[in-house]
This record gives sequence, C-alpha cells and structure tokens, in this order.
Amino acid sequence: MARLRLYVLVFAAGVCSLGVELTAARLLAPFFGTSTLVWANVIGLTLLYLSIGYWLGGRIADRWPTYRHLGGVVLLAAAAIAVLPFVTRPFLSAATDAFSSVETGVVFGSFAAVLIMFAVPITALGAVAPWAIRLAVHSVEEAGRISGRLYALSTVGSLIGTFLSVLVLVPWIGTRRTLLVFAIALALAALPLLPRRAALIPIAVALLFLIPEPGVKAAPGDRVVWEGETPSQFAQIVDDAYGDRVLRLNEGWATHSIKPGPSGLVGGYWDRAACLPAAIDRPTNGRLAVLGNAGGTTAVQYARFWPTWWVDGVEIDGTVTELGYRYLGMREARLTVHTADARPWLDQSDERFNGIIIDAYHQPYIPFHLVTQEFFRSVMTHLEPGGAVLINVGSPKGHDQALNAIAETMATVFPVVEQSRVNAFNTVVVGYRDEATAAGAPARLRGAPAPLTPICTELAADTQRVKPSTDPLTDDHAPIEWLTDTALLSYLQEGAPGAER
Repeated sequence: MARLRLYVLVFAAGVCSLGVELTAARLLAPFFGTSTLVWANVIGLTLLYLSIGYWLGGRIADRWPTYRHLGGVVLLAAAAIAVLPFVTRPFLSAATDAFSSVETGVVFGSFAAVLIMFAVPITALGAVAPWAIRLAVHSVEEAGRISGRLYALSTVGSLIGTFLSVLVLVPWIGTRRTLLVFAIALALAALPLLPRRAALIPIAVALLFLIPEPGVKAAPGDRVVWEGETPSQFAQIVDDAYGDRVLRLNEGWATHSIKPGPSGLVGGYWDRAACLPAAIDRPTNGRLAVLGNAGGTTAVQYARFWPTWWVDGVEIDGTVTELGYRYLGMREARLTVHTADARPWLDQSDERFNGIIIDAYHQPYIPFHLVTQEFFRSVMTHLEPGGAVLINVGSPKGHDQALNAIAETMATVFPVVEQSRVNAFNTVVVGYRDEATAAGAPARLRGAPAPLTPICTELAADTQRVKPSTDPLTDDHAPIEWLTDTALLSYLQEGAPGAER
C-alpha cells in the first residue's frame, strides 16, 4: 500500500508538471503572444526548474526519507499552482499597460516575473521522482526495477497531462480553473501521506473556484463584449475607442477583424484587400479564398462591394468562426468556411481561384510555413489565369526585415510582386500570376467603383516593385520569427507609438 501511494503520487506529479507548463503558456498568451520566443522561455525554464527539483529532491530525500516530508513538498506545489493565476494578475495587467504605452522595461520585467513565479511549483514537482525512489527502494536488487517503474509512471502522467490540458480542460473550463484542477489533483494525491488536517488544503483550493474571473484587462477605451479561451488561443470581442466592434486575439493589442459599418469600409489593410477584383479586372462572378478568415471582415466587404463573388474562408479556430457569425456580421457574407490550417487545406484542394488573400499572419508573429517558397508555389497553382494573391504583413515601419524576406521570396515565384505600406504597422504585398495583368492594374485600380475609388487609387500610387530574393525562405530554412522578434524588440526599445490596426 505504501508503494501504491507513491505510484499514485508520482503519476499525479507527472500529469501536473506538463499540464502546468502548457497552461502557463496559455496564461501568458493574452499578454505576450505565442511566439517561439515565449515557448522557448516557458519550456527552457520548466526544464531548468525540473532539473533543480531532481537535484534538490535527491539531496533532501537522503536527509528526510519520510512519506510525510514528501507529501508536504507536494502540498506546497499544489498551493503554489493554485495561487499562480491570482498572484500573476498584477504583473500581467502591468504588461498590458506597458504594451499600450510601449514601456520596454515593464514588458520584459513582467514577463520575467511571471516565469519566475513558476519556479516554486515546478521545482517541487521535480523533487517527487527521486524522493519517491528513495522511499520505494529497499534493496539494491530492486533499484533498477522500481526506479524504471516510477519514471515510466511519471512520463505516462506527463503524456496524459499534455493532452488533458490542451484538448480538454483549457477549452472547457479556461486557464485559471485548469490550474486549480491540477492543484486539487496534486493535493488529493498527497493526502494519504499526510495527517488528516491536511485535507483542509484541497478544500481551500476548491473554494477558489468561487472567485469570479475578472477577465483580461481591455485596452484603454475598449468595452469587452465577449472574451474567453478557444481551442487555439484567447479571444476578445470588444467595442473599441473608435466605435468599432473588433476581434482581438492573444496579446490583445492587434485587431484581427472588424465588423463593417454602413459604408462597408473599415480602414487599414482590409479596404485595400477589397481592391483586388479591380486590380485583376474581374468585377463579377469571381471566386476568392481567404486564408485566415478570422471574423470574416474581408468576406463581408466582398458581399458589399463585389456581391457576385463567392468566398471560401479558411480558419483554423472554429470558435473564432462562431464569434464572426455571432458578433461581426458574417451572416451577410457569401461565404463557405473551412475549419482547417491554411496550407494543408490549400495543398489538398483541387479548386482554383481568381484571387487569394492571405491574412493568417497573426501580428506580430508569422507562421513560418506560410511564408516559404514552397507555399507560394502552391498558391500559384491554385490561381486562375489573370489571378493574384494579396497578403497582409505586420511589420513596424523602419524595421522591414521580415516584410522584405517574405515579399522577395514571393518574387521568386510570381512574375510580378508589388508592395504598398498601409500604415505604421501594416503592408500589403500583391503577387500577380501574369505580367499582363500586373501591367494594367494601376489604370483599373484608379477606375474602381465608389466608395473604393480613393483607396484603390492610393494603392495604385503607392506600390513598389519587389525584386526576387537570392536567399529565399524555404521549408527547410525560414527564420521568420527571429526576424520578427528582432524587429519588434527594436521597435519597443525606440518607444514607438502603438501599432495601428
């Protein structure tokens, strides 16, 4: 029975160690995003804390080889996990304020503070396995068998914790309650090793479920209409300071969709994307694919300005699609939504389109597999003769490394590629399938129907031809997030104004 209790404890610690790590990334996502930089910090520090825990656990177990001391350490881990979403709140709120005013020190200070707070629970969990081995092994002859069994249990627990947190708990009950579930599970697993009064700890943790969720702090001037966890990210629907209803994801300072008003215009790159039918001389009966449909801004605009066009929207997050229909006017669009990742969907499709819009670059971070030469070749094969692709790239003005790498890679595939800066943070890049279509585009853009006339005229005037890269991004080598992180860090250090939408 004593060993059985240890096995249960080791298994629970394994479940919670990976579960807490993955949930920590979701806790950070609404404020710092989900780039590889964030994941590298979370994973790297988790491994560091576990290593310290292994070392400390082995040393302390030799000094206090008792079930009670081990149970106390696990109970400490449970308490630390339970309070994490509450004690990190002030630091995460400070990060939100810092992003809006571009205070670099506060941004990175908050990030570091939150990650340090995970040191206590993860280090304590790391101590469980060596301590349990010390207690379970009674002779040298059984040392290998018992230690192998315990590490196998811990690893299987970690595997279950990974899928349990990502696929079940976070989408179902949210980040904070997921951490509380892990805390209660740990506390219950430790109880058989402790005095009866220790049962007060899981009861106290359970009471934390009664505290209402305050939500993520909205940007100044925003009124939150809906917010919550989706299977892929954190999402907010807000009425912003401009009077628009918008969709914000993860870090919350970039607008991913806007509900078009009576004019159909929303500002920013979406209006320029609405000029694509004019550029390719296809005002009627066209077909458009939107890779990264989000809340359907482009699809709704096309229903207004080009009512005979049909749109295939590809969106990986089904909850975001539901929000688009519920809050952002997607019901009026001539739209078929495909819940899928953009590139696999395109590669598996036999359809061809007059236009393709790529808006899956969740500013400021860009999925590397959507910027490579191989991807743009796939896009080219899905365009009808005379067609074109338009992409939106978020890059701070004056820090164009990522933008240039993407546009110049496109130019190795498309005969004509042009780019046009929209505002301080957005640039549209257009790739034409045929040179003749590109040559006539400026005149056609200047003749676009109202109310797109001034916007399309501006697009025609602002475009710059892009030369092909001598070192294009490929599936094998596309350091796009390194380029983006470098640009964003420089942007923050300069104290530049907040990003335009």
